[in-house]
Amino acid sequence: MGLRFSSQPSESAPKYGLGELPESCVAEIMTYMNPPEICKLATLNRAFRGASSADFVWESKLPSNYSVLLRRIFDDFPSHLGKRGIYARLCRLNSLDDGTKKVWLDRSTGKLCLCVSAKGLSITGIDDRRYWNHIPTEESRFNSVAYLQQIWWFEVDGDVEFPFPAGRYSIFYRIHLGRASKRFGRRVCNTEHVHGWDVKPVRFQLWTSDGQYVTSQCFLNGPGKWAFYHAGDFVVENGNVSTKVKFSMTQIDCTHTKGGLCLDSVLIYPSEFRKVKAFLNSS
Repeated sequence: MGLRFSSQPSESAPKYGLGELPESCVAEIMTYMNPPEICKLATLNRAFRGASSADFVWESKLPSNYSVLLRRIFDDFPSHLGKRGIYARLCRLNSLDDGTKKVWLDRSTGKLCLCVSAKGLSITGIDDRRYWNHIPTEESRFNSVAYLQQIWWFEVDGDVEFPFPAGRYSIFYRIHLGRASKRFGRRVCNTEHVHGWDVKPVRFQLWTSDGQYVTSQCFLNGPGKWAFYHAGDFVVENGNVSTKVKFSMTQIDCTHTKGGLCLDSVLIYPSEFRKVKAFLNSS
């Protein structure tokens, strides 16, 4: 007698797709992802889209002091927005102090950035058109920069009082040697008035309300392109109270004039950005 084999097919294992995953499980996984990854996954199916809107997912991406930030940045913030809506609103370029400052969250990391325009800084001689002029440009997020033709005493000061989330921050001056413009649709740069920056270095200083102080100096070079000059770093321990930061850029050796410089703004970025954003190391 031979062995007899059943001719009936065996039951196949049930097949499950991504759409079968519980939203709560997907949402928990999303807390370990960065915002761009979450937004990409949200396009897969309904479960992922629903999970991507969970408040606890986006609360994990917001700064721990986001409620303090909302009160500082917005006069009347909508109460109906969920945490995803709050994150999206904070990622916009939000204006402060009559438009002379802009603050936003970096979309990829949720880290806070702040920028002060040239019009929000104290510039020696800015009201004398023999020395300085505000000129319109598409190369600034404020649509204008301060252009220095020539001066003996160069000094640019500023201060910011803001509830920065806890962490380490770096201050940069965004500078351009030469005056850029458009001619027949092409960018051209006039370096006629660039002089004096290779004679003596400029000095950067910063002070904080809790006693931190940093100073450094460097020569300005590389006409024809925007450069970010690092003024120094400061540390914030408590994001629930405002930290006041003062900063200064000077070249006050009056044995020679200097000129041909465009000053766009002062930027305050998380110090970790220096490792991942190449443009911050262009000076």
